[in-house]
Amino acid sequence: MIKKVLVVGAGQMGAGIAQVCAQAGLEVLLNDQKEEAVQKGLGSIDKLLSRSVEKGRITEEEKKATQNRLTTSTGLQDAGDCDLVIEAVVEKMEVKKTVFRELDGIVPQHAILATNTSSLAITEIAAVTKRPDQVIGMHFMNPVPVMKLVEIIRGLQTSDETFQAIEDLTQRLGKVPVSAKDFPGFVSNRILMPMINEAIFAVYEGVATVEDIDTSMKLGMNHPMGPLTLADFIGLDTCLYIMEVLHEGFADSKYRPCPLLKQYVQAGWLGKKSGRGFYNYDETTG
Repeated sequence: MIKKVLVVGAGQMGAGIAQVCAQAGLEVLLNDQKEEAVQKGLGSIDKLLSRSVEKGRITEEEKKATQNRLTTSTGLQDAGDCDLVIEAVVEKMEVKKTVFRELDGIVPQHAILATNTSSLAITEIAAVTKRPDQVIGMHFMNPVPVMKLVEIIRGLQTSDETFQAIEDLTQRLGKVPVSAKDFPGFVSNRILMPMINEAIFAVYEGVATVEDIDTSMKLGMNHPMGPLTLADFIGLDTCLYIMEVLHEGFADSKYRPCPLLKQYVQAGWLGKKSGRGFYNYDETTG
């Protein structure tokens, strides 16, 4: 039974994962290398919980109980008595391998090591540990407290017991699990990213304006958000990175990143987080 969880990485994803775990009654350690990053993560959790109280989704007592289950950590050695670690650090294979290699020597023998990667090979990450059967992908969607889906990805070595434990936990968190095999991009990003990339090609080739492409997909396909708005929200650097993982992983030209996407990233136009992407996000437009 999973009772105590360490979440590595206190950014938007890590803080969201920590929040839903704490709300589900788990004891949670929110970890990051810097204290200021951990405090920023806690601040965003407090803001979201306060909003839920205001909207009547939870009571003030439930908010306090959730916060009481959350503690902070700036060292991976704090994972010594955890049943599960969920890693949510930067989407770079070498960084993830370093984290997993270190965690493998710290966590108890029974502990499961999960990665929130959106596209990288679980099998490769698992291979740096002495417990590859207890390594699994647990890909949450952003924003974590709102989005219901969690992709559970089995590496080549992942055991049935590990998969079952994570599937049960996902349901306990109030999420809906889907099972995916360890292929580049899994299910969601293998389908989503080429669609976004194709929308960028449509801009690149002058087929239509950014606004008209987004309107076509919203009104014609009933998407809640156009693909170019979504790309800006995800981060164009992240979109490019995932397209490169798909292109390299499948060696298929259909996954070739659009040159315009590369150019925007080179220019530092990364979307909403940088203030400029396919749309302009200044003080007036938010």
